[in-house]
Amino acid sequence: MSSSTPDNPRPAVSRHQPGLLRETLAWLDLKPGLVVVDGTVGAGGHSQHILSRIGPTGTLIGLDRDPMMLNLAGAKVRGDNVHLVHSSYARLPQVLESLGRTRVDRVLLDLGLSSDQLSDARRGFGFEADGDLDLRFDITQGQPAWQLLETIDEADLERILKDYGEEHFSGAIARHIVRTRSARPIRTAQDLTAAVSAAIPERFLRDARKHPATRVFQALRIAVNRELDQLESLLSEGLSATLAPGGRAVVISFHSLEDRLVKTAFQDEKRWQNLTSKPVQASAAEERLNPRARTAKLRAAQRTEPAPRTAP
Repeated sequence: MSSSTPDNPRPAVSRHQPGLLRETLAWLDLKPGLVVVDGTVGAGGHSQHILSRIGPTGTLIGLDRDPMMLNLAGAKVRGDNVHLVHSSYARLPQVLESLGRTRVDRVLLDLGLSSDQLSDARRGFGFEADGDLDLRFDITQGQPAWQLLETIDEADLERILKDYGEEHFSGAIARHIVRTRSARPIRTAQDLTAAVSAAIPERFLRDARKHPATRVFQALRIAVNRELDQLESLLSEGLSATLAPGGRAVVISFHSLEDRLVKTAFQDEKRWQNLTSKPVQASAAEERLNPRARTAKLRAAQRTEPAPRTAP
């Protein structure tokens, strides 16, 4: 197994259950000998099943921005035909070049936040985490969320909450955060949760079906990790350029912003044969066993043959 990861302590056991596993494996249509990229390898939940299907003649390339997740994946997927690389999937062409490859047969992206990341109190992904409100997948890159909240102006914060979180109370929450930080810092997930709850009218808190800070955490996480930029970058050029004709891409998204980008990209008939006219979603049985899968949407597409060049 080749690996390119920063030093990072390895958690003992992964808590994450891969969503839509049966559906993912079916749409990937795996066979022995294929070269498969898991662009968000996480703890290796999908990849260990991929590896068993492509066999020793196949190659698995696993990417992740989070060194902790790569360490977890290394406990599940290993061998001379496995490459785990600390990188964003947006840099897939460059990663392949470093491995001496230009084309692959399958690409999987599971864009969800891992249960292992949520349970790491040092990162601030969970609502009650008492560590710094970091929210970065790769703590060696970019600015943590707590630093962003120290300096961002109210209008920009409202835009982030509205555009990336589709938060109905974006204005009120942005105002309250700016007012609060002048008196005390918003440094932890608990601090942010308290600020959000204080800004939302009581009747909406009482009737909410999910945690009132869900959309705010989502928006800030997307902002500090530039998640939509990363996805757009891969979908615009990198994915179609690296998949061999006839190769398949499977993308699992967890909110409408991501799903909209994937849906639009796969409708480009010059590059893709869209295999899923509607997104594939979790069965009722899976939702009972893995509640986080209820918002998952899977879309699949097959790379079409490039049109032949015509003579000038």
